[in-house]
Amino acid sequence: MGRRKVEIKRIEKKSSRQVTFSKRRNGLIEKARQLSILCESSIAVLVVSGSGKLYNSSSGDNMSKIIDRYEIQHADEQKVLDLEEKARNYLPHEKLLEIVQSKLEEPVDNVSVDSLMSMEEQLETALSVTRAKKTELMMEDLKSLQEKEKLLREENQFLASQMGQKTFLVTEGERGMSSENSSGNKIPETLPLLK
Repeated sequence: MGRRKVEIKRIEKKSSRQVTFSKRRNGLIEKARQLSILCESSIAVLVVSGSGKLYNSSSGDNMSKIIDRYEIQHADEQKVLDLEEKARNYLPHEKLLEIVQSKLEEPVDNVSVDSLMSMEEQLETALSVTRAKKTELMMEDLKSLQEKEKLLREENQFLASQMGQKTFLVTEGERGMSSENSSGNKIPETLPLLK
C-alpha cells in the first residue's frame, strides 16, 4: 500500500504541526545537501519557524560567502533596474540637448535653481544610460574578440602540428637519401615550428 497524498493546508493541531515542520525541514536540508554534492554547487537554506526561530544550513561554500555573493548580485540587479527606470523617465538625447541649448541662451537671471537641478539630473541620467550602453557594447566586443582569439589559437596549434608532421617526414626522408636532391639543392634539415 502506497502513501496517501497529503492535502497542503495549515495543520491545525500544534504538536502535529511541529512534528511535520521538523521532519520536512530536515528533509529539505538533506535534499539541498544532496543537490550540492551531485551538482557541485553552493546552496544555502534559511528557514524561520512559526515561532520565529531561525534554522540555516549551507553546503559547498559557507553561509556567509553565499549570502555575500547573493547581496553583490542583488545589488547589481537593483542598479540595473534603477538605471532602466531612470532611462524610461529621461528625455531623448535630442530633446535634452535642445533644452540645454535654450537654457544656455537665456540670461542667467531668468533661470531658476529648480530648473537647473532638474536639467542636471536629466543630464546625469542620460550620461549614466550612455555609459551603461557603452559598457555593454564594449563587453560584447570583448567577448567576440576572445572567441576569435580562441579560434586563432586552435588554428595555430593545428598548423603547428601539421608543420611538426612535415618536419618529421623530411627528417625521416633525409636518413634514406643524401642531403642534396636531384636538382643539386640542399634539403633543409628541419622546418621551424610555429609558436
